[in-house]
Amino acid sequence: MADIEIFDKRFRNYLLPNGWLKKLYTGTSWAEGPCYFADGDFLVWSDVAGNRMMRYVEGLGVQVFRHPSNYSNGNTRDREGRLVTCEHGRRVTRTEHDGSITVLADEYQGKKLNSPNDVVVKSDGTVWFTDPTYGIDSDYEGDKAESELGGSFVFRLDPQAGTLEIVADDFLKPNGLAFSPDESLLYISDTGISHDPENGPHHIRVFDVVEGRKLAKPKVFAEVADAVADGFRLDTDGNIWTSAGHGVNCYTPAGDLLGRIPVPELVSNVVFGAPKRNRLFITATTSLYAIYLNRKGLQRP
Repeated sequence: MADIEIFDKRFRNYLLPNGWLKKLYTGTSWAEGPCYFADGDFLVWSDVAGNRMMRYVEGLGVQVFRHPSNYSNGNTRDREGRLVTCEHGRRVTRTEHDGSITVLADEYQGKKLNSPNDVVVKSDGTVWFTDPTYGIDSDYEGDKAESELGGSFVFRLDPQAGTLEIVADDFLKPNGLAFSPDESLLYISDTGISHDPENGPHHIRVFDVVEGRKLAKPKVFAEVADAVADGFRLDTDGNIWTSAGHGVNCYTPAGDLLGRIPVPELVSNVVFGAPKRNRLFITATTSLYAIYLNRKGLQRP
C-alpha cells in the first residue's frame, strides 16, 4: 500500500493494509473491456489489436475466450446476464446463452457505425454505447476506413423496440461511460486529446438522465491531468474509479480526487469483481492486474 498515492485522507478507508497490486497475466497487444461474470467467477476481457478475447479464472489462469473477436473492445452484461460487446469491426453484439451471436447494431440511418468502443446496459434493458473512430483510424485495431457518420456519437439502443438514437453529439472522441447508482446521472469520458494534442479534451463529463432516455445539463466532472479517462466503473457509494494514464484515479461523486493506484503500464479500463465484488481488475496495455479494496463495485448482472 506504500506506493499508493493518497490525496485525501478519506482514501485510506478505501484501502486494505495487506492489499497490493498483482499482475495476473501478460501477453496482450492492447488489453481492454474487462467484464466480470459473478455466476461463474471469471473475467473476460478484450485484446483489441490481437483480435481476440481472453478469460481469466482464479487458480486456473488464462485461456482464449474467442478468436477472432471482430476486434472487440468494451464489454458488459445485460439484465439477463448475456455478454454485450462493442466491436471495432463496426458493430455491437450480444452473445446468447447458447453461444450464438446476435448483432444489435451495425448502422445508423443506413450508415455504418464507426467503431463502437464502450457500453453499459441500463436497468430498463437499453444499451448505451460510444462510437469514436479509433478502430477505423488504422489497420491496427480494426480495418482502416472513412467515417460514414461524419462524427463520433453516443448512442442509446432499445433492443426490444429495435430503435437506435443519438443521445450526445458534441464529443470529439466519446469513450468510457457509466451510470450513477440510481441511474439519474450518466458519466462519459472524452479522449479527444488523442486527435488534438494541443486543445483536445481529456475529461469526464456528467449528464442528467431525463425521462430515462435523454441527456441534459452537461458539465465537466473531472479533468485528468497529463492523461485520459479511458474506461471506468463506480462503487456502491458512487465513487468513480477510472483509468488515468499509468494508474487508476478515484473520484468522489462531487469530483474530488481522493487517491491514485499507480500501474506499471498504460491503463485502459477497470471493473469490480470477485465473489464479494471488492477486487478491482485493471486492463493495462499488455497485462491484466488486480487489487483488493475496502469498497464494493456497483452491482450489475
